[in-house]
Amino acid sequence: MSKETRLVYSTETGRIKSSKDSQKPPSGDGIIRIRRETSGRKGKGVSTINGLDLPDKDLKQLAKNLKQLCGTGGSVKNGVIEIQGDHREKLRAELEKQGHTVKLAGG
Repeated sequence: MSKETRLVYSTETGRIKSSKDSQKPPSGDGIIRIRRETSGRKGKGVSTINGLDLPDKDLKQLAKNLKQLCGTGGSVKNGVIEIQGDHREKLRAELEKQGHTVKLAGG
């Protein structure tokens, strides 16, 4: 065995890795990505916003403000904000105004 490998799990003793190693998954690169998606939505497009490292309460409040800005509905699912319709440019301008680094992803 090389020095770079280490035992993570054993059937004898269970989990070997210490709990501090698995506290929180590594966060993203700090860039918010806005993309337009139609997959699984019967051709209806939504703008999705990924990469926000905010608590759920703040994420829902931001989603509410962005929905009001666009005048449409939307939701928050698994840390991703979905805004109905193609509002990428409007969302980009608002998030950049708030001081975030934003990229338009996808086509």
